[in-house]
Amino acid sequence: MKILAIETATPASSIALGDGASLAAMSVRVDRRGHVGFLMPAIDFCFEQAGWERNDIDAVAVDVGPGPFTGIRAGIATAQAFAAGVGAPLVAVSSLTVQALRAATGRRRIWSVVDMRRQQVAVAPYRPLPGGVAPDGLPEVLGFEEFRAVLDTQESDTLVVGDWQALPDAMWGGLHRVRRGRPRYPSADVMLEIAAIRVAHGDFVSAEDVRPAYMREPDVQINWKLFRSEGLWP
Repeated sequence: MKILAIETATPASSIALGDGASLAAMSVRVDRRGHVGFLMPAIDFCFEQAGWERNDIDAVAVDVGPGPFTGIRAGIATAQAFAAGVGAPLVAVSSLTVQALRAATGRRRIWSVVDMRRQQVAVAPYRPLPGGVAPDGLPEVLGFEEFRAVLDTQESDTLVVGDWQALPDAMWGGLHRVRRGRPRYPSADVMLEIAAIRVAHGDFVSAEDVRPAYMREPDVQINWKLFRSEGLWP
């Protein structure tokens, strides 16, 4: 089962091709504003490296977030267009889950973090299992102090992964049962592992049902009421 994985939900964009979970080719670039320019050259590069044709792809996996709006939109649009072009089904993956799966821990409860800017982070807890992780609560968007308060109430040893570098250094003081670790960003090669399981179980989504998991309103919104009051609408 040949899979194309598209990751653009954070500053680290990546593309991976895999035969199931076995990595065939990968391209990565870290650039907060370079998602659109990265995608097609990276896809072309990966197909050239793997020696595959576009029509070889059996499924397309895409990270639907949470994360910055522009990156998520670019990744989903590319995944939808590619899947439609080759007639492949889509698999939707969460950036929080991808990070948690890559986390190196055998016993600590995992908190996965994605920087949402505006002094907010998207977070979700996971518990480690043999060969993987399982959700241990619902994802939510929290302010820095709110997240610290959550960590401070943890009764078990905890590992924070993801872009915790976006949080102020001062917030970690006194959190004696909390450790910080890798990965900083989700990665398309880890998406292959998730997608291979989903594909095996037929867990697909239709192109029109792929929805970005923004988890909050956009930073910029159009004030339609103001536009109409200024006479721009009949």
